[in-house]
Amino acid sequence: MNDAKNIRPNLVGDQPRVDPSALIDPSAQIIGNVIIGKDVFVGPLAVIRSDERGPDGKVAPIVIGEEVNIQDGVIIHSHGGAVVTIGARTSVAHGVTIHGPCEIGEACFLAMRCTIYAATLESRVWVSMNALVMRTRIQAHYYVPAGSIIRSSSDALGLRIVSQKEERYMQNVLKAANQLREDYFNTLAAMKAG
Repeated sequence: MNDAKNIRPNLVGDQPRVDPSALIDPSAQIIGNVIIGKDVFVGPLAVIRSDERGPDGKVAPIVIGEEVNIQDGVIIHSHGGAVVTIGARTSVAHGVTIHGPCEIGEACFLAMRCTIYAATLESRVWVSMNALVMRTRIQAHYYVPAGSIIRSSSDALGLRIVSQKEERYMQNVLKAANQLREDYFNTLAAMKAG
């Protein structure tokens, strides 16, 4: 249930590939070499744009895994030739910016207004509000505090493990997003039928 006007090719003709079970808000923009997996939710005013050519003239993909929750105002983009991947069951909260090259593992939680730039997050990483992670790797299960600036492996040395309470919160956010996507699908289907 997606509005084709907001899902369009880039300048070299790469067309987004969106699984039919994904829900893309009509105000979101999906442009170019973007692959969106099963049961993904993309909220209002999100922009996922893969349109810059690399040195070989091709546009590298942005790949969004299954059950990813992309909330309002998220921006996902990349330098020419640089891939962005977001692992399954990751939540990307309101106003997050992800700029590639980036690799984000499965079941991560990116809180409001954080920025991930040219970085790798292993699975189950929590990046808190207004934090910046750039040009480094965050190991699995680590928590980046609000407002942190992590630019190197030495900056990441003081990080702690994600708590069980935070793990439950991440799971609850994802569960709520999946339910919201399903509710939208059911409502839109009923409106079309009726």
